[in-house]
Amino acid sequence: MAAVFKLACLVLAFMVVAAPYSAEGAITCGTVTSKMAPCLGFLLGGTLAPGCCPGVKGLLSMASSTPDRQAACTCLKNAAKAMTNIKMANAAALPGKCGVNIPYKISPATDCTNSVAEVVAVELNIM
Repeated sequence: MAAVFKLACLVLAFMVVAAPYSAEGAITCGTVTSKMAPCLGFLLGGTLAPGCCPGVKGLLSMASSTPDRQAACTCLKNAAKAMTNIKMANAAALPGKCGVNIPYKISPATDCTNSVAEVVAVELNIM
């Protein structure tokens, strides 16, 4: 319960910081958080909850534009940086466990402004 509260506070802080950028796309950190919340247990080292993969797939399908994909990437990257108890091996394994393919490493070091958005679009056959 404390981890969920920390995640909610963290996302609220990112929403305040990212508000000027949200006009470019429809995906907000709040949306990313709601889609990824069922995955928190797995990301912290637990088992994969039944609602996790539908959330991951839903988030990917919502990210239909480059600004949306970059916004989602930035929210996930910032959450990974802030929540030091996330098991990065589990974060990296999550796309495969959910049957989606993203050709970049889920990491606090990912450059969301570079080629991530275009590569994801090609992989999802969006562009």
